[in-house]
Amino acid sequence: MLAYALPLLALAASATLAAVTAPMSLDQRSVARRSLSGQATYYGGNVQGGACSFSTYTLPSGLYGTALSDSNWDDAENCGGCVAVSHGGKTITAMIVDQCPGCGTNHLDLFPKAFAALDNPSKGIIDVTWDYVPCPVSGPLTIHMKTGVTQYWFSAQVVNAHRRTAKMEVSTNQGASWTTATRTTYNFFEISSGVGASAAWIRVTSHTGTTVVVKDVPMTGGAVKAAGGNFA
Repeated sequence: MLAYALPLLALAASATLAAVTAPMSLDQRSVARRSLSGQATYYGGNVQGGACSFSTYTLPSGLYGTALSDSNWDDAENCGGCVAVSHGGKTITAMIVDQCPGCGTNHLDLFPKAFAALDNPSKGIIDVTWDYVPCPVSGPLTIHMKTGVTQYWFSAQVVNAHRRTAKMEVSTNQGASWTTATRTTYNFFEISSGVGASAAWIRVTSHTGTTVVVKDVPMTGGAVKAAGGNFA
């Protein structure tokens, strides 16, 4: 009987080991890489006057706001991105609209309602984990031209995007060629010499590589032009 039992035990052990060491799926590995641990505090909140310069934007209902540590700022590349923040079995979604100077790595300075949705504000500071997630926004993304823009100076930002914006390019020949704008730390993309035209096409690329083209954007300070859609 023992001679028969040993092969069976070996098979069972092999199956158990396979189950334990089975590789994670691509989605599981992506989540594991994205997950960040840090602390969260809260402050009064500032969308229009925040470091992301969203002077024309109002957060949609149900979406909280947060400031992100300057250690994670990455030249404003995370502005407009959304994060799923978890603590004590609760999770909220917040958009990055401001910077938290001097905060530690992976630190979030939440708007008051965001913090209260996770824990009692009297605690002041809590441990959290968070991941970047698509923003639960409706409607198309928009291009907002900075005050003072002319055909001789280009400065624009992306507002209401489904994902973080990685790149902005401009074309004055209907897409035959593109010029890459330079990102600033205050969340605008600029071309110091301008584009030399009264209107242009603007192509924006998300951090996942999807693109949206907004045609015939006026080179006028304060102009706002909606795209035909949003990042996939």
